[in-house]
Amino acid sequence: MSADQSKIWFNGKTVPWDEANVHVLTHTLHYGLGAFEGIRAYKCSNGKSAVLKLTEHMERLYASAHVAGIEIPYDIKTLCDAVTALLRENELDEAYIRPIAFIGPGKKGILPGDNAVNVAIAVWPWGTYLGDDAIANGIRVKISSYTRMNVNSFMTKAKICGNYVNSVMARQEAADLGFDEAILLDSEGYVAEGSGENIFIVRNGILKTPPLTSILEGITRKCVLDLADGEGVPVKEERFTRDELYIADEAFFTGTAAEVTPIREVDGKKIGSGKPGEITKRLQKRYFAVIKGEDEKFKHWLDYIP
Repeated sequence: MSADQSKIWFNGKTVPWDEANVHVLTHTLHYGLGAFEGIRAYKCSNGKSAVLKLTEHMERLYASAHVAGIEIPYDIKTLCDAVTALLRENELDEAYIRPIAFIGPGKKGILPGDNAVNVAIAVWPWGTYLGDDAIANGIRVKISSYTRMNVNSFMTKAKICGNYVNSVMARQEAADLGFDEAILLDSEGYVAEGSGENIFIVRNGILKTPPLTSILEGITRKCVLDLADGEGVPVKEERFTRDELYIADEAFFTGTAAEVTPIREVDGKKIGSGKPGEITKRLQKRYFAVIKGEDEKFKHWLDYIP
């Protein structure tokens, strides 16, 4: 499906892709105050399509908007219904889904005042975020020279558009140096997260991930924690340093786009054997079974497209 054949939901109406335009003086374009989400729809093994954790993602969108002081002029059900209708209209069995709430033109300064809030939802085909080889064999990552945004400077619990300049610069730096992804440390030097993912390590059979103190509350992160519990894998939510990451037995990223992506190398140092570890593979296998509708225990995570 090419872009000119697809539709976007824009302020309550479905419009052709190339007509979903905004003014050059759109406030969010200049100052970055907006909220967005990343959601996925999958074609399940039963032939039906389903959206993973649709309501939870929309709830996080509203929470992010609330933190940003943005009042979304639609309720959650309206946006959830718009997603399913849009997937049907675009005839997509699998898709990446991007809802965004942003402040339109009007007042020109930093204070947006009563500028209108716009909401758009786009859907498009998108395969494996970091590539099929990344899922199978793991990726090479670099500790970024950029520090993860501090809780005293930014709202770290919200997916606010402008926050992601931090991520873009970290990811670009890593790519320029020949790495697949970046890891950002927090302001005290502890491992925080990837440019768009949460991070886990395995050491001595224990799964560890940074606590929610100053990271994004990842929905896939929570899925993996629930799966680990079901697999009997002991979990600690605690901070760890870059050198503990270096000597971990396993490491992996989680995220809506990244899914469960193993990390085989950090800063040129092999993680464990340099291949995806057993716990990583177990959790990855269970996660992919869930999103394909093959795991009865977690079928409530899926919203099937009628």
